Amino acid sequence: MRRVPKDSRPAGGHRDPSSTHERIFAVVRRIPRGRVATYGQVALLAGLPRQARLVGYALHALPAGTPVPWHRVINAAGRVSPRTGDPAGGTLQRIRLEVEGVRFDARGRVDLERHGWTPRAAAGRSRPSKSKRSSHER
Repeated sequence: MRRVPKDSRPAGGHRDPSSTHERIFAVVRRIPRGRVATYGQVALLAGLPRQARLVGYALHALPAGTPVPWHRVINAAGRVSPRTGDPAGGTLQRIRLEVEGVRFDARGRVDLERHGWTPRAAAGRSRPSKSKRSSHER
């Protein structure tokens, strides 16, 4: 019997949801305490550019009590996105973030400059230090 790679696409062009979700969860697990990432950022880091909504679907599918820190993912405006069927309207997510030291302003937004997560791999892609640049780049 021929084995099909986990991330191969069937004829319809759709990804295997379980492997796609696992890629998303792997990125979310990397977000440290006290930091947040946006849905779009998680999608990009999971190799799924422009698939922020898919990140939301994957996080919504997590079971209660999961060790995946889903609460560290917020929208691009720095707000907690309301959860379907959540009568508290994201209160649990906000409480979890506040316990980790993430602060919200009066409008319910997180300062992404202060609390946003920058993965080490992405930080390494910035401009080289002066010592590593050639003289014509200085």
